[in-house]
This record gives sequence, structure tokens and C-alpha cells, in this order.
Amino acid sequence: MSETAVNVSAGGRIVIPAQFRQALGLKVGDEVLLSLDDGVIRISTRKQRLRDAQELVGSHVAPQRSLADELVAERREEAGRD
Repeated sequence: MSETAVNVSAGGRIVIPAQFRQALGLKVGDEVLLSLDDGVIRISTRKQRLRDAQELVGSHVAPQRSLADELVAERREEAGRD
């Protein structure tokens, strides 16, 4: 894990070092997500959060199973009952 020290400037601003921005693929104007967990601030991208969520769900769902197809089938069944 890379680590570096940065200073907090006026208004609570910090600069994310170039090597970190490059590793995350961040460009000027990109949005990042901050989370605070037990005194630790994490910075991530929406893309990374989406990957994390997909991995979490994928670890509980069989590879050949399509949750999207199941949802569509359920909705069609419900619509047919109306």
C-alpha cells in the first residue's frame, strides 16, 4: 500500500498526489466518494464502488444465475396478474 503525507489547507482542502490520481484514473472535475470508518477516511471512485458491489453480490450468486433475468420474469408475472 502506498502512503504519503499531505497538509490540510484552508477550507479543509487536501491535494491528492499525482501518483494516487493516476492509479485511480482521476481527472479534473471527477467526483470521488469519501467514507469514514473507525477514524479512517477512504477515497474511492463510483466505478470502484460498483466493482466492489458486483464482487460482493457475485460471491453469493451462482455464476450461471442472472438476477436481472429473474427480476424481469417476476415483473412480467406480476403484470400478468393485474
